[in-house]
Amino acid sequence: MAMEQLPLRVRLPDSARFESFVPGANAEVCSLLQAPASAPRVIWLWGRAGCGKTHLLQATCAAAGERGEPAAYIDLSTAPGPAILEGCESLATVCLDALDEIAGQPDWNAGLFRLHTLLQDGHGRLIVASRLPPAGLAFTLPDLRSRLLAASVHQLAELDDAGQCEALRLRAAARGLELSQDAALYLVHRLPRDMHSLFDVLDRLDHASLVAQRKLTVPFLREQLEK
Repeated sequence: MAMEQLPLRVRLPDSARFESFVPGANAEVCSLLQAPASAPRVIWLWGRAGCGKTHLLQATCAAAGERGEPAAYIDLSTAPGPAILEGCESLATVCLDALDEIAGQPDWNAGLFRLHTLLQDGHGRLIVASRLPPAGLAFTLPDLRSRLLAASVHQLAELDDAGQCEALRLRAAARGLELSQDAALYLVHRLPRDMHSLFDVLDRLDHASLVAQRKLTVPFLREQLEK
């Protein structure tokens, strides 16, 4: 199944692949997500913004699609309502992002409890992600809380300097850009350390280099960041 054929009419970004994810200290959970046959049926990822939760959820769906298995990625922070979960019990993999956003809403609790129950009765697996650790989410439905707390829980570790440089260079290469190790390290040392911020700046630098017809050298980066 091609990525654009995933349910819910969500086209995942081309960068949402395990191949484009730098695991760092998260190699174990990456392997777990790529081995659906032997992995737990319910997995919970948590960690601060920019540590890779969304990338891994989307990569999991993309990998399922490539195996010909129906899958869905849903960002709960922008989902219109729990009705979007209807029918997901028939999928092989359901990935729910931003669980924090709906934990305190009774209608969502009911919808998630139903989905969890039906997936467990069938053969599908559920993967959820949140910024806060499981104990920090105030679910309104105790049965849902107890079931989700029984999931295989994994805190994602943030990348160190070397890992962030590798991620930046990988992202640049995917866009047809050449980013040297020195240039990547320059960005890592001068920008907010989360990958969302680093990738956002790289996107802007990509545009600036195209307009100026210049390479992403350290002098060019310094010039752009000082503007």
